[in-house]
Amino acid sequence: MDRFPITEDPFEAPMRLEADITDLECVQGEVPEHLDGSYYRVVVDRHYPSFIPNDLALFNSDGMVMSFTFRSGRVDFKSRYVRTPRFVAEEKAGRSLFGAYRNAFTDDPTVAGVRRGLANTNVFFHGGRLYASKEDSPPILIDPVTLETLGEYQFEGAMTSETSTAHPKVDPRTGEMVFFGYAATGEATPDIAYYEADANGSIIHETWIRAPYSCMIHDFAVTQNFVVFPIVPLRSSTEWLREGNPQFFWDPNEDVYLGVLPRKGTARQLRWFRGSNRFASHIMGAYDDGRRIYLDTPVAETNYFPWFPDITGATYDPERSKTRLSRWTIDMSDGSDGFTEERLMSAAGEFPRMDDRYETLRYHWGVMAVNDLPGQQKSSHGFRWVGTIDHASATTRFYDPGENSTVGEPIFVPANETAREGEGYVFVVVARRDRMYSELVILDAAHVDRPPVATLRMPMRIKSGLHGNWVSSDELAGRTA
Repeated sequence: MDRFPITEDPFEAPMRLEADITDLECVQGEVPEHLDGSYYRVVVDRHYPSFIPNDLALFNSDGMVMSFTFRSGRVDFKSRYVRTPRFVAEEKAGRSLFGAYRNAFTDDPTVAGVRRGLANTNVFFHGGRLYASKEDSPPILIDPVTLETLGEYQFEGAMTSETSTAHPKVDPRTGEMVFFGYAATGEATPDIAYYEADANGSIIHETWIRAPYSCMIHDFAVTQNFVVFPIVPLRSSTEWLREGNPQFFWDPNEDVYLGVLPRKGTARQLRWFRGSNRFASHIMGAYDDGRRIYLDTPVAETNYFPWFPDITGATYDPERSKTRLSRWTIDMSDGSDGFTEERLMSAAGEFPRMDDRYETLRYHWGVMAVNDLPGQQKSSHGFRWVGTIDHASATTRFYDPGENSTVGEPIFVPANETAREGEGYVFVVVARRDRMYSELVILDAAHVDRPPVATLRMPMRIKSGLHGNWVSSDELAGRTA
C-alpha cells in the first residue's frame, strides 16, 4: 500500500478507525436525561491513499458514519465505514483504484463500471430507513443500530436517475420526502430528476427537467407549493473531465438561474428566473405565501471553493468568496424573470440548518457554522463559531468554542415533541485542534452564547465531516430496514 501524504494539519490525517465507546465522559454540565435517540453524522476518512496528486480529500474520501446514542443521560458512540461498491473493490485489492474526484476517466481500468459513490455527505432517516448519501450515486441503506452497511437502495427500482441528492427535504404536514438527482443521466449532463416519496418511502412522483447548463446542484429548496433548483455556475463538462480534472470549474461569466416547479409538477410547468453571477450552495429554509417564494441561503460574490479553479485563470479571492446568509425572493405573479436578494446576517458562514419540523413552512429560527465574525479575530482557520438567527426579531447570537478550536455542522434537536420552534438544543462537534481530541457540545438553542448545557469528550479526534441528523427513539422504533 502507498503511504498517506503528510497533512498540513495533523488533526485531519486519516483515522481509519471503526470504534465503539460506551458512556462518553461528560466533562462539563449534565446531559439532559429526557434526550432519547441518536445523532447520526458522516465524516470523510480515506481507507487507502489516493494515487492522484493533491487529491480533494474533503470530497473524495470514504464515508464514515457515526452515531451518538442518547438514553437516560448516557451517551454511547459508534463509527463504521460505509461499505460502498467502491470501498469493497478497494478493500479487496488492498489499494486505491478510483482516481480524481468524480472523474471515471482517471480510474484503474479494473473498476470500469463499478459505482464510484462514497456515501460521505449526509446520513438521514425516512420511512423507517437510515440512508447514507452522496449526490453522485444512489443512497446506501445503513442499519441504524449496528451501522452495518445493508446496500445500495433505488426505491425498489422506482428511482430511474443514476444519482440522488444528499439533501432531501421532508414535508412535516404529509411526511413526504422530496428529493432529486442532478447529472441524472451521467456526469456533466444537465438532466435533473425530481421525486417525491410518501411517508413510507415509496416514490409517488417523478419528473425530469434540463438545466440551462451542467453544474453542481448540491442543495435545493422545497416549500408547501413549489420546489426550486438553484443553477449556480460551478460548472462541469465532459471535455474538462477527459483532461484529467476533478468535476467542477467556476465560470464567472455565467448567470444564476432558479428553476421553479409546482410540487408534483411536470416539465411543462417549469419556470426559470435569472440573476447575476454569484455563488450559493446550502439552503437554511424556504417557504411561500402563494405568490412569493422566500429562499434563505449563504451567498458569496464568487466561487466559495479554492480547489475548483476559475475557468478564466483568475486567482481565488478569499474575501469575495465569503458566504453571508441572504434571502432570495421570487415573485411568481409579477411577470418578471428575475429575483431579489437581501442580506440577513453580517457574519460569514456555511452549513445552515433550521428546526426541521418547519421544513417547507414559514420559519424564524436558524443556525449555522461561522468562519468570519465582524469585530472578532482568531489565529485558527475554519469554522470558529456557531451562530443563530431569529428572523422575526433579526437577533443573532454566537457560541465561541475558544482558541485553537473549530466547529462542524450544528444541528437542532427539539426539547420534546411539543416544543416551540427553536426550543431545544444545538448539537455541534468541536475539534480541539491543539489537544488532538473532539467534543460533542450541547448548547441551549435559544441562548447559544451562554455556557453549554453539556460537553462530552471523545478520547480521540474526529476528522472534518459534512452533515448529520437527529433521530428520536420513537422514529427508530418504526424502522423497517
